[in-house]
Amino acid sequence: MDVVKVIAVENLPLFKKGDNIGRLICEAAEKQGTPLQEGDVLVVTHVAVSKAEGNIVNLNEVTPSNRALEIAAKVGKDPAIVEVVLREAKEIVRLGPNSIITETKQGIVAANSGIDQSNVEGNRNVALLPVDPDLSARNIRQYVKESTGCNIAVIVSDTHGRPLRMGEINIAIGIAGILPLRDRRGEKDLYGYVLRVKQTCIADELASAAELVIGQANEGIPAAIIRGYKYQTSEVSARKLTRQKERDMFR
Repeated sequence: MDVVKVIAVENLPLFKKGDNIGRLICEAAEKQGTPLQEGDVLVVTHVAVSKAEGNIVNLNEVTPSNRALEIAAKVGKDPAIVEVVLREAKEIVRLGPNSIITETKQGIVAANSGIDQSNVEGNRNVALLPVDPDLSARNIRQYVKESTGCNIAVIVSDTHGRPLRMGEINIAIGIAGILPLRDRRGEKDLYGYVLRVKQTCIADELASAAELVIGQANEGIPAAIIRGYKYQTSEVSARKLTRQKERDMFR
């Protein structure tokens, strides 16, 4: 019987600029008796990555533009936050009460350009998305390979809302070493019907599975190991997971 385990990496320090995330996770996993193994999937929150990469902004140092002031009044948000959202956005997709949906410079459609205030020290500090989440994932993967000899996959995750469902889930915004989509088209179901549109987003499913132990509040667990899932290796970018604009029925 196939068994997939989700293992929280506990007792990690609060990340700060310049930290080697790969090294700290390897050390913590080893110390708790679950060292990284060949074929594991390591999921790390984007906030942890952004802290280590120094991608933090103090809102007290932000001067809102006239456009930010106008949008802030319309949606009911802090003008400084709106200004940072606009700086990180390539396009505004939707505006609503206390909500700004954008397409970020990284090509990710997200609320508030993916800016996060949770689990960031200082009540006026916010974490931006990593500048290049795929590169962040590749760097962690490379360190693990060099230090342990194990080939693993790495996912940088973020919390994501959905237009037709309540609640948020975790998705993959950066990946390394894993094919993110499993294409089932052409396969047959139990009754011989040929699947025509079935594509499973493995990367997002793994990111959400990791969130079961990572959490969103005060757990202090920014990383998880997924063990036992058989995935196909690849160097495909997470950008492939964003639906093309012309095929997006909600834009």
